[in-house]
Amino acid sequence: MTIFGTSIETIYLVLLIVAGSLTILYILFGDIFHGIGEALSFLHPTLVLSFITFFSASGYILERVTSFSSILIMAISAIIAIILVTLLNVFVLIPLSSAEESLSYTEESLKGRVGKLIISIPQDGYGEIVIDSKSGMISKPAASYENHAIEEGKQVLIIEVKDGVLYVVPYENNRLYNEDLEKIETI
Repeated sequence: MTIFGTSIETIYLVLLIVAGSLTILYILFGDIFHGIGEALSFLHPTLVLSFITFFSASGYILERVTSFSSILIMAISAIIAIILVTLLNVFVLIPLSSAEESLSYTEESLKGRVGKLIISIPQDGYGEIVIDSKSGMISKPAASYENHAIEEGKQVLIIEVKDGVLYVVPYENNRLYNEDLEKIETI
């Protein structure tokens, strides 16, 4: 069978090469296209590219090996691609997406946690804080909530998060220390 003067085998092969190349590009530059996947959740780029790859690969193989009609081969290839994409989605992509969420954290979830300064915070400056978590150590930039200097090695309580910076106050012996005596709170 020929379409627009090109054999169907050549079309399958070109589709396979293009889909494979796009898959490699998606792996390398997937973060750029992540927004497209969020906007069109039913057309996830991974599923679309894998469908085209499975469809073209099975179509090419069936055209080369069997003597079925090209229409029947297209139907068989589409069924094979749908089955494989469904299996890929159910057994690989869905478990991976839920595992990723369980290990991640949001900046808002860091509020109220206690960490240790590994780089001191100068007055009106920035330092660095380390927070222990179930998935490992989290290291983030930190600044004093009250614009006071805080020494390296001190435990601090995270009060606020703005633009990726954790705003902290000193935290010792289950007490918050503040220059203003009215604000001392026992936890």
